[in-house]
Amino acid sequence: MSTTEFPSVDVEQLSKEARDQLDQHAYEVVQFHFHESTGCPFWLEKKAEFNFDPLTEVKGYDDIKKFPLFEDEWLRGGPVRRWVPKALSDKPVYVFETGGTTGIPKSRIVVEDHWTDYELFSDTLPDEYFPKGANWLMLGPSGPRRLRLAVEHLCQHRGGICFCIDLDPRWVVKLIKKGWMDHLEEYKKHCIDQAVTVLTAGHDIKCMFATPKLLDSLALGLEERGTSLQEVGITGIFSGGTEFTPQWTRYCVEELLGGPAEESGVYMTPTYGNTLMGLACSKPITAADGYKIAYYAPQPRAVTEVVSFDDPHQVVGYGETGRVKLTTLTKEFFVPGFLERDEGEREKPFATYPWDGVSGVRPYHEFATSTTVGVY
Repeated sequence: MSTTEFPSVDVEQLSKEARDQLDQHAYEVVQFHFHESTGCPFWLEKKAEFNFDPLTEVKGYDDIKKFPLFEDEWLRGGPVRRWVPKALSDKPVYVFETGGTTGIPKSRIVVEDHWTDYELFSDTLPDEYFPKGANWLMLGPSGPRRLRLAVEHLCQHRGGICFCIDLDPRWVVKLIKKGWMDHLEEYKKHCIDQAVTVLTAGHDIKCMFATPKLLDSLALGLEERGTSLQEVGITGIFSGGTEFTPQWTRYCVEELLGGPAEESGVYMTPTYGNTLMGLACSKPITAADGYKIAYYAPQPRAVTEVVSFDDPHQVVGYGETGRVKLTTLTKEFFVPGFLERDEGEREKPFATYPWDGVSGVRPYHEFATSTTVGVY
């Protein structure tokens, strides 16, 4: 993601303006979800359990701490329409799933949030490598997942046509848990075969989404066939997932892509996101910075904080390690203080994203041994 920083930029002033915008946005979203005429049935019912009145006592973002931490169990099972705000009840509604390798998956309703999130993300993509009008390949999860439709919308928003493959990430996780590594390898090969078929069919695809593991497999699969990502025409890659580490990024840029974008002609931008938050963009990655990846949530629509492992209401110092806490603030979906299954280090604001970021994102250490990341 290209950005230019000038010494004259007052990051502190930009941070204050961003904070003022966040406070106003938080107030408006809470008013919307808790007002009888517009609100979300789940929150209107839950309000009776609170020892405060959200409509009168939430004046800004800090007041969100008055809500209990959001429990992901609330999203498992139905009726799913209890999450649809009254003001949006006549709109077509999507339902996207997350989790659910075993048991009931979490469900999130969406009307247009995924469109908005990815249109904002589109503004950050350099046209040199992600040309307007270019066709895309979506090499990632399919089925009831937000990512699949969101990437397709991103492509269409930029004037292209999106080609998708079939991929069931739950089956991948089951294969890993059963130790069926031969089956896993065959399934991965099946997915890569689909992608190679599309890329070599003359569809003029220049951009793509892929998870790190699949991008690695695709590059190697093309190499086995005597070609490469560059030779099949790819210039821009949008990727994301928990496997994105500085070590992997260095390997990808130097080995799979043939060097930095200005040398290889292939630009890659990592992202961090999920069905509940949307999409966090990364600060530009450079070899000089050790390929460090710092993510910044799409404020004011979502906020990530790095909080103490012992106290989820206490933000850690810059550079210190903590658990990632998410607050989602849109008129379609309100999530106050959800503790993610991730941890990382708190990063300082900068000119492009004048609010806190998080780097070194990895599975939360208490869950790490039981977390299976699958295709990510």
